[in-house]
Amino acid sequence: CTRAFLIPYILMAIFGGVPLFYMELALGQFHRTGAISIWKHICPIFKGIGYAICIIALYVSFYYNTIIAWALFYFYSSFSTILPWTNCDNAWNTPDSAYINSFTVMLLQRFFFPEGFTLSPANLMIYVFDFNRRNVLEIHKSSGLKNVGGVRWQLLLCLFLIFTIVYFSLWKGVKTSGKVVWVTATLPYIVLFILLIRGATLPGAWRGVVFYLKPQWEKLLETSVWVDAAAQIFFSLGPGFGVLLALSSYNPFTNNCYRDAIVTSLVNCLTSFVSGFVIFTVLGYMAEMRKVEVEDVAKDKGPSLLFITYPEAIANMMGSTFFAIIFFVMMISLGLDSTFGGLEAIITAVLDEYPDQLSHRRELFVLCLVVVCFLGSLSTLTYGGAYVVKLLEEFGVGCSIIAVGFLEAIAVSWFYGINRFSNDVQAMLGKAPGLFWRVCWVGISPAFLAYIIVSSLLKAPPLTLFDYKYPDWSITVGYIIGFSSFMWIPIYMVYKLVWTPGSLKQVSGFQVAQKNAIEDSCSLLI
Repeated sequence: CTRAFLIPYILMAIFGGVPLFYMELALGQFHRTGAISIWKHICPIFKGIGYAICIIALYVSFYYNTIIAWALFYFYSSFSTILPWTNCDNAWNTPDSAYINSFTVMLLQRFFFPEGFTLSPANLMIYVFDFNRRNVLEIHKSSGLKNVGGVRWQLLLCLFLIFTIVYFSLWKGVKTSGKVVWVTATLPYIVLFILLIRGATLPGAWRGVVFYLKPQWEKLLETSVWVDAAAQIFFSLGPGFGVLLALSSYNPFTNNCYRDAIVTSLVNCLTSFVSGFVIFTVLGYMAEMRKVEVEDVAKDKGPSLLFITYPEAIANMMGSTFFAIIFFVMMISLGLDSTFGGLEAIITAVLDEYPDQLSHRRELFVLCLVVVCFLGSLSTLTYGGAYVVKLLEEFGVGCSIIAVGFLEAIAVSWFYGINRFSNDVQAMLGKAPGLFWRVCWVGISPAFLAYIIVSSLLKAPPLTLFDYKYPDWSITVGYIIGFSSFMWIPIYMVYKLVWTPGSLKQVSGFQVAQKNAIEDSCSLLI
């Protein structure tokens, strides 16, 4: 992220992310149902949004749990005196790695440099790359998406263990998953605090902090900074994913969802802010080690930051094994927490839509869902699985989920009617939402989402991973994947209009004239 990131991040949170978060909490709590059947209460013609949300959640489960499996592989590998990505005495190392003998490093660390010994940055970087690419992923055995190769059995076992934990956490309902979340949601905060203290004591940490906090005002004129900030707040708070609708549907009717929205959003944003210090103190340390600018190190993001840059930094810390273990424990906990929410969104949506057939068969349905997700993940476990993960991450979610959130905001504010929605909130809380929230729901938040969609489509950078450039045909496949979830929205609209008897108003399910709802919304903007 650039040094101007915090300013657009805060603005996008205030005017886009938090209002949409509040909207979904209120919708789920008032109508007490999941992402599919909720639309029969709001505007039935938009029911395809619910199906699109479930398809997107499936795509997420296909690749996201594989990333957790990578973290589990690293976690297991961390239980050693010397971290395996700090030496060249392994079968997976390339000839370029053979610069320094791991036994020599061990002697230096234990007897001559008890305060910590720094490996040559060039050597260590090669070791970390070798471990990630040639041992964890074995991506060198694949030539690209045309030849992804066989399945990595080690990752298969890791993923099987992940899905086993997921199943036994979700099979009995939110009461069971809620108990597990007490661990998966609180443990990362303990680890973050430990890593923050350690990061602050590293040489060069101050360089990362300065880079993180000092604005670079000219960057505010770049569209990409605002798009990145908007996408970050949208994906961290999670409106549009169906998770908020699902979990809030279990709340008591009079629960203060307004307080929950404010508190949860603040905790989320503050956590992201503190996490920035954890990351950038380490990036400053890496810049000091490599004798480069922080900006050069900060170019790494996503899996590269988690599985290459951060492990490289941990390798040179005193007590590297301990910090590696707790870091990957934190990653696994955060990943499982997100997986619980994503799959619960599907489970709640489908069970609420088909209660007679599935309400007494939750355990069986959850098992079938987990099996489908596991089978759908197999392509990401191949030698070229990282290429598939990147493709699904970019196109399976991306613009599709933002477009879904945009249509959801339009459907609630302009079709269901902002006054009717405000009356629903008043019935729960005893007080209607203020003018700020109503204006955001009607105009600012939808504009915020439309801005992200248009900017992302107009300035899509070429897709690459490591030194592999995705061919044109794979980009076409990616767009097909993205459209395969979004297409259910227009398909259901056509189905509803063609096969349901009655006038447009009756088919759409409006109980109050659409004209009145639009006039109510327009009155806020005048």
